[in-house]
Amino acid sequence: MVERKTLGITPSQTVGPFFHYCLTPAGYPYQAAVDAAIAGAGAAIEIVGAVLDGDGAPVGDAMLEFWQADAAGRYAGADAGLPANAPFRGFARVATDAGGVFRLQTVRPGAAGASAPHIAVSVLGRGLLNRLYTRVYFAGEAANATDPVLALVPAERRSTLIATQEASGQWRFDIRLQGEGETVFFAV
Repeated sequence: MVERKTLGITPSQTVGPFFHYCLTPAGYPYQAAVDAAIAGAGAAIEIVGAVLDGDGAPVGDAMLEFWQADAAGRYAGADAGLPANAPFRGFARVATDAGGVFRLQTVRPGAAGASAPHIAVSVLGRGLLNRLYTRVYFAGEAANATDPVLALVPAERRSTLIATQEASGQWRFDIRLQGEGETVFFAV
């Protein structure tokens, strides 16, 4: 005779929170690779922001990945006909701290094709089953008016994709995962 057991309740945890332990340890080489490019070409910038949940509370264990063109609008490895900016890989991975704050040090990207200068961002974190994709554009950039992706976003929501300059070389870009002021995320 087979004894029947009642199954217990399992935790509702979906993903993580283990990103910081495996993918963003101190001194992670991808951030260093972007830092190395600053000396090579382009204007050094720092983007500082916070990842916030639907209640506006900081998400202290998110991981962000950034992809971008170099200052001349070239993507690493993608433009075979152009001279390479060898030290520039155009990728960085950073974590938020306990206050949900992240910092990215890089070079200001150039316009690539018809696109305005921007940085692609993916967000991973506890409770997210799939990564979220968004972009950082720069306030005051004339090419924002003709960027084909930005044009697809309703005008009243475009501000969620535009970093504001706080000081010379320092930009602010917050990411709100849901709720009022939710950042625009793209289905990629």
